[in-house]
Amino acid sequence: MALTGNHHHHLRLSPPLPRTLAPAKTPRSLRTPRLSVAASLAAAAAAPPAGQFRVDVLSESLPFIQKFRGKTIVVKYGGAAMKSEALRASVVNDLVLLACVGLRPVLVHGGGPEINSWLGRLGIEPVFRDGLRVTDASTMEIVSMVLVGKVNKHLVSLINKAGATAVGLSGMDGCLLTARPAPNAAQLGFVGEVASVDSSVLRPLTDSGHIPVIASVAADKDGQPYNINADTVAGELAAALGAEKLILLTDVAGILRDRNDPSSLVKEIDIKGVKKMIEEGLVAGGMIPKVNCCVRSLAQGVRTTSIIDGRVPHSLLLEIMTDEGAGTMITG
Repeated sequence: MALTGNHHHHLRLSPPLPRTLAPAKTPRSLRTPRLSVAASLAAAAAAPPAGQFRVDVLSESLPFIQKFRGKTIVVKYGGAAMKSEALRASVVNDLVLLACVGLRPVLVHGGGPEINSWLGRLGIEPVFRDGLRVTDASTMEIVSMVLVGKVNKHLVSLINKAGATAVGLSGMDGCLLTARPAPNAAQLGFVGEVASVDSSVLRPLTDSGHIPVIASVAADKDGQPYNINADTVAGELAAALGAEKLILLTDVAGILRDRNDPSSLVKEIDIKGVKKMIEEGLVAGGMIPKVNCCVRSLAQGVRTTSIIDGRVPHSLLLEIMTDEGAGTMITG
């Protein structure tokens, strides 16, 4: 029941008409004669179903809009959805639609590929250890420049262009995030964890209908910047904001019982079930930190968390506005 095509690209909520304005009377000569019920039904059956389809879709989404209206949804954006222009547009349009119907989306992003491309342009070889980027002082400088200066502002302008109002922040802004070195910082350099969150800078923004867009860079108590994993930042922010949902956009269909069989998707699972899957080795590799991030958020009061397929157009709307969803939902 996803909204497809351009149905909602130009969603504009017009102000309600004042009660005193009655609809203008149609001159008698222009009125169409009343059809019999049978004739009306026949006419409806013959009519093209496009308008009807749109109405059905909208009325089916009403319970979801009612359920999530006024609720905070933290979305971590990255992977394929970030690289493809079409997918990027679909994420941006979904965020704008969600904001228009009264949800409070907060977008958190990393930007790995973009960082690598700039390191390459500047002749700095990216070094990885156990899948994690080694961030020395010169690399950290580039990470800050790319994530905060380029990727962040580009996303902000795309959201603005699509008809909402976004505000770009890094962890330093308003002391939103305070970092501390990760336990493996000796090997990895300026790779940090979230020491604390002060979400007070975000409240007035979401209250006034702005969409915060947050780059996963933060400073420690001494002002030294750190690169922090964007999943971790999204999870900690969701907990601090008391979010209804944390959604991680990934390059996989979700959690699969059998990694080689896309049809073995686990649609919904609780913390106990997912921990068992990790123990049994069914959840492995890059999925483990994502799952742990969800579990941590749930333990801190986030209502539901989802790991969804960012390669599917409008996966955000599928996840929030339909029963079938777009990946795996982990519940507390």
